[in-house]
Amino acid sequence: MPHIPQEPQIPESAQGPRVTPAAGRTAPTPRPVPGPRSAATPRPGHPGPGPARPAPRPTPAPPAAARPAGRDRQPENRSSAQLQLIPASADGALAAADEAVDLLLDSGRAPGDILVLTTDEQHPWAAHELSFGEAVYWAQHDAGDDVFFAHVSKTDRCASRSVVVVAVNGDVDDSATRALSVARERAGALLIVCGDPQKINSVFGAGV
Repeated sequence: MPHIPQEPQIPESAQGPRVTPAAGRTAPTPRPVPGPRSAATPRPGHPGPGPARPAPRPTPAPPAAARPAGRDRQPENRSSAQLQLIPASADGALAAADEAVDLLLDSGRAPGDILVLTTDEQHPWAAHELSFGEAVYWAQHDAGDDVFFAHVSKTDRCASRSVVVVAVNGDVDDSATRALSVARERAGALLIVCGDPQKINSVFGAGV
């Protein structure tokens, strides 16, 4: 490489008049000429390549919550069915029974668990379904997937269900008394009777 002799320094007083940049123009600032950037030189504000970061370990999925062992459904003892009395007049017994059914369904009872009996006039649902014939009517009973309505005179033909609701919408005569006793046998867990408390108590004995 050829040697360039160092220029002699000239005293400031001998440099001559200074050149003042023209008004409105700024003297250009000398910019350094960028040299070649090696791959290992990090860019400003960015970390260098460095060692590769290990891939994050996949977070193991939490173990599935153990499902509680389902309770084995014990066969319900019909003799231990709870008896519940809803005071109602003969004219209001049907409405009280319908309200009881709604409350049972809202509490989680399956429709097929409920049987509704009337002691006098048929429930409007039963009367409507019977208009299509006995076969169609009892086929719904045998399917056992919905609330079923029947007259107490047909209790012997009705299968047992967890809940039996009886609407005492007429006089409690001998036939109704016998039907109420059979209805209690058909109830697996709960028997709800809507009617006159005194007459109902006279059927079942001790006060309810």
